[in-house]
Amino acid sequence: MGAGHTHKLYRHGHSPVHALPAHCKIAAVFCFVLIVVSTPREALWAFGLYALLIAAAAAAARIPAGFLLERLLIEVPFVAFALLMPFVAEGPQVHVGGLSLSASGLWGAWNILAKGTLGVAASVLLAATTELRALLLGLQRLRMPPLLVQIASFMIRYGDVITDEMRRMRIARLSRGFEARGLRHWGVLAKSAGALFIRSYERGERVHLAMVSRGYTGTMPVIDDTTATRAQWSRAAALPFAALAVCLLGWTL
Repeated sequence: MGAGHTHKLYRHGHSPVHALPAHCKIAAVFCFVLIVVSTPREALWAFGLYALLIAAAAAAARIPAGFLLERLLIEVPFVAFALLMPFVAEGPQVHVGGLSLSASGLWGAWNILAKGTLGVAASVLLAATTELRALLLGLQRLRMPPLLVQIASFMIRYGDVITDEMRRMRIARLSRGFEARGLRHWGVLAKSAGALFIRSYERGERVHLAMVSRGYTGTMPVIDDTTATRAQWSRAAALPFAALAVCLLGWTL
């Protein structure tokens, strides 16, 4: 988990949100998502207030709306699934624009879209204000099982390595005049995938031997000994506490 490794979701800044310790932000986002999921789907106004809370947090972090909206496109497959629910769900039917739709399906689609979008937005905001290395150290600080932290660390670090290997193999194919245009070229792509797997496996073996030769015994050293102050915890807790008040109102009104 060396320094200097950034990702496309991260946006460098010096806002108060960026300055918060990673484990405080992880805990705050986790609690916020739990509260959003616990909100009754019939409380439509509550989800609007949640969206305003996310917008306020993004403004405090100086994250442009376009940056946030662009990264919300990751949930498009779930949106497609939600849009199908009114057509396939059973139960009483309602007529909307000449279409006969399931009432329970409409509520289910709204439930997925509203809660899913808010959860993704909170996660994107977390990733935009926290470097990957800090996220892993934050999980370590929150006592996440060390093995899971190691797996996540290796996935992040060597995901770029494998991607770069794929890029070099693609350039090698193009330099030899190969371009996949139909089913008859799938055999070449399958052989390329097999070669990539073998290269990745061999590289993993070399990396493991290098780590063992440097004293690796199956556990990574704990290098995050920072502690959050009470003021930092209070600032991080502002989002979930405000969401909790909205959720309680949603259940009582």
